[in-house]
Amino acid sequence: MQVIAGLSPVPDGCQGAVIAIGNFDGVHRGHQTLLKAAQAEARRLGVAWGVVSFEPHPRTWFKPDEPVFRLTPEALKARLIAALGASFIAVLPFDSALSDLTPEDFVARHLVERLQAAHVVMGYDFHFGRGRKGSPATMGDLGKALGFGVTVVSQVTDEGDQHQPFSSSSIRQALRHGHVPAAARELGYHWTVLGEVVRGDQRGRTIGFPTLNIVLDKGADPFRGIYAVRVRDAADRGAPHWPGAGYFGDRPTFDTGRTFLEVHLIGFDGDLYGRHMLVEFIDLIRPDKRFASIDELVAQMKTDCRNALKTLMAAKANDPVAAFPLGQLQAQGMI
Repeated sequence: MQVIAGLSPVPDGCQGAVIAIGNFDGVHRGHQTLLKAAQAEARRLGVAWGVVSFEPHPRTWFKPDEPVFRLTPEALKARLIAALGASFIAVLPFDSALSDLTPEDFVARHLVERLQAAHVVMGYDFHFGRGRKGSPATMGDLGKALGFGVTVVSQVTDEGDQHQPFSSSSIRQALRHGHVPAAARELGYHWTVLGEVVRGDQRGRTIGFPTLNIVLDKGADPFRGIYAVRVRDAADRGAPHWPGAGYFGDRPTFDTGRTFLEVHLIGFDGDLYGRHMLVEFIDLIRPDKRFASIDELVAQMKTDCRNALKTLMAAKANDPVAAFPLGQLQAQGMI
């Protein structure tokens, strides 16, 4: 998949395509339905299909002091969209120039002149242009005037009794409360962090539990606690998963005043500094807590690792996302 960054020239093979447009944070099951509609339309027309998205997240642009808890920052979002078969993703810089464009100017400049879109697929609630005045109805009118087709995808809901709509906001709330399987059912895959392994203070190594330290984007705010996780090298598709116990929290026992993502790989002791890793969160083991002594902490960590392995074995036997395309690809190590 080609990534068209900012306002760089659009390759010939990416023009005249079907465009799915949106923020797509999470690439959840609702988004996947929209992307499937774009793929189907591209097959009908005999053209490529791709995605138009925005960086930073528009809410971060308008409220920079309140960073959004991004489910899928840019690199991971692109990876997931590529796995679903898109030929390209055009990432538009969301800045004052873009936000000040009228809906008509936005469509003319970016969808027609740059991308020469043959067809646009969007969600029922997507708005665009200055003051968010552009609506699906606006896009339909502009498509008729400027010569491209438009498909509007209705709200997508779970097939369960509640018929809850899939939404990035509800997934964030599930993760903030430690409801990891519920988030996975909405996502259609296990929520994942992609990041570089950096050097920490190596405190874990001194107590027999070396960890991978991964820097999180600002705004990341899942429940503080210990998780059963699966980890693999992001650069090696099809690489084996390592079982692990992941920690998201502030290390209350050590009074660091900082937030960490640390992962202890069970049965592994090697050097992964500088490597980019994918960490899949399978389920919460326990909440974060303060311990009276290092010995008490170490004893609990041994228990946490045992519980993590039990949880991972159970998930392997009955994976709640195995029926969904991204869940299947994740299990195969393809995303």
